[in-house]
Order: sequence, then structure tokens, then C-alpha cells
Amino acid sequence: MTLVQKYALLPEEIDRESLKMVEADLPTGLDLEPREHYVLCRIVRAEGDPAIAEAVRFGSNAIDRGIEAINAGIDVVTDVRMVEMGISKVLLGRRSVGTQCLIDAQEVAARAQREGTTRSVAAVRELAPRIDGAVVAVGNAPTALLALLDLVDAGVVAPALVVGMPVGFVACPESKEELVKRDIPYITIMGRRGGSSAAAATINALLELAGAAEN
Repeated sequence: MTLVQKYALLPEEIDRESLKMVEADLPTGLDLEPREHYVLCRIVRAEGDPAIAEAVRFGSNAIDRGIEAINAGIDVVTDVRMVEMGISKVLLGRRSVGTQCLIDAQEVAARAQREGTTRSVAAVRELAPRIDGAVVAVGNAPTALLALLDLVDAGVVAPALVVGMPVGFVACPESKEELVKRDIPYITIMGRRGGSSAAAATINALLELAGAAEN
């Protein structure tokens, strides 16, 4: 018997069995409504770590605002290509939603040099005209989330939902602490953990919920 024959399952079986394992391993006492629980399970599955569940936070009306933006056909804005590539093209197609990411654009590199900042910051600033009413998914640099919050504070942008899940050490926990202080819908993972897989899994879960809401 090959290793594939011994361990591998079909995609539908993998999805079903992995979610059973997630449910079995979740910490007790989580106070979430059903749709939040749905999103949480997919974050945990993407990270392979049930303990991360205790660090996930949902802002007021986060799920509703995310679904509304998706059903309005507004493009999802991402900080890096890894988040963008992790979002299901099939699910995006079903909702007639696109994605926007400029991290590797020439104009962003030029702006970063001109303003003496990072590409992550410059990309968020360059994307400002596309952020109003959009779901913004940050899964890499804390500076991207900080730049987004600066734009919110200045009244330049009003995102429908911020999926704030940068990962790392420097300014990472602080960026999320600043996010949850703001009166904007958010889904985040407090502390140093997060990443592109978690951010993309969150968007995929919202796309699935948006589809289910019409059935």
C-alpha cells in the first residue's frame, strides 16, 4: 500500500474529517454565534492549532458587514499576494467578486522610496481609493495594518470589514490592539500569531456564508 492509499482522502472527505477534528479539539467556553463559530473553525483548520481559537476576536457586526460587502460585489483588498492567492477563485466567481493587491506594483515601489517607508505601507496608501466599503484582509505585515488604521483615523477610508491577521514580533500585537480599539468591524487574532493562511481562510469562510445566506 502506498502512502497516498494509506492516508490520502478526497477533498470533500478531507474537509469533513478535518472539521470534525477541529470541533473535537476546540477549547470549551467559547461564546460565539453560529456564523462566528463557522469562521473560527476554518481559521483553526488553516492554522492547524486549536489553541489559536482563544485569541480570535470578532468585532460588532463583523460577519454581517463582510457578507454585505461581498454580496455588493466589492473587491476584496489584500496586503500581499499570498493572501490573495489563498482566496478561492471558485468562491469569488460565484459571488462575482474580485481581489485587489498592489504590493509588487511599480508605482508602490516608487511611492515607498519617495515617502521613505515600506512597500506594505505604500501599498495600503495606494489602495486607499478602493478601500471604502471593502473587506480588507491583512495577513502579513503589521505595518500594513497600522497604515490602514492611520487612514481610518484620518477619515480617508471606511472599510466594511478589516480582517487584521498580520504575523510576527515587531509591532504585531500592538497593531491588533490598535485595531480592536477602533469603532470598525474586524476579525483578528490577538498577539503574534496570524498569517496569510488565516486571513485567506477567513475570507473563504465569509464567501461561503454569503452564498449560504441566499439559499
